[in-house]
Parts: sequence; C-alpha cells; structure tokens
Amino acid sequence: MLALTRKKGESIIISDNIEIVVISIQGEQVKLGISAPREIPVNRKEIYDQIVEANKESAKANITTFKDLTKLK
Repeated sequence: MLALTRKKGESIIISDNIEIVVISIQGEQVKLGISAPREIPVNRKEIYDQIVEANKESAKANITTFKDLTKLK
C-alpha cells in the first residue's frame, strides 16, 4: 500500500485518467473528489463489498437453478 500525505486542494493522479482531489478536511473526516472515466466504477468500499456479496449470492442461485433445469429432461 502506498501512503501519501495531501493537503486541501492537492491531488493524486492514478494512471493518466483518474484524479483524486482533497476537497476539505474537518476533524477526522476528509472529503475527496474523484474524476474518472464513466466506464470505471467508483464506489465506497462498503458499497463495493455489498455488490460483491450480492453477485456471489446471485451466482449461487443461478447454479441451483441450472441444476434444477437439467433434471427436467
């Protein structure tokens, strides 16, 4: 993991097309602005974790459904 120190108004560039800017700092809370192409999803980690879990559950359901369909022969 790369750890960087940034001040309000400073930014970090990832590759050529993603920029993360420190918008404000209030106590222990930091507000970030993220500029990225539309095709690159940007999510808070807790939302990303929920998406991953939902996808896993969906895949399980699809496997079960497929197995049930093969029994219909």
